[in-house]
Amino acid sequence: MNSIIQAAVSGFSQGQEEGDLLVRLRDKLTNLGVNAELRDNNSALMVHKPVPGMPVWVFVGYGGAYYSWQNAERRHPTTDVEGAANVLAEYIAR
Repeated sequence: MNSIIQAAVSGFSQGQEEGDLLVRLRDKLTNLGVNAELRDNNSALMVHKPVPGMPVWVFVGYGGAYYSWQNAERRHPTTDVEGAANVLAEYIAR
């Protein structure tokens, strides 16, 4: 397999893993009663605040190690999905 195809396949695999992490986070947030929806082929999670205002966009960054939001100023390890959901629920409630 040539290097271009390998790079494309590798990027697809990582993107799919990041999408799976966002799906898990969305499910945990939904269980907490938080309105969250996947966007752009599961590449981002849009979390709605309980009052009118701008939603919070959540991404998987740092090589899949962290959920990040607020321009990556806030982040939580992807290995702790339940903790990330709780932190985000508190964050949007402010």
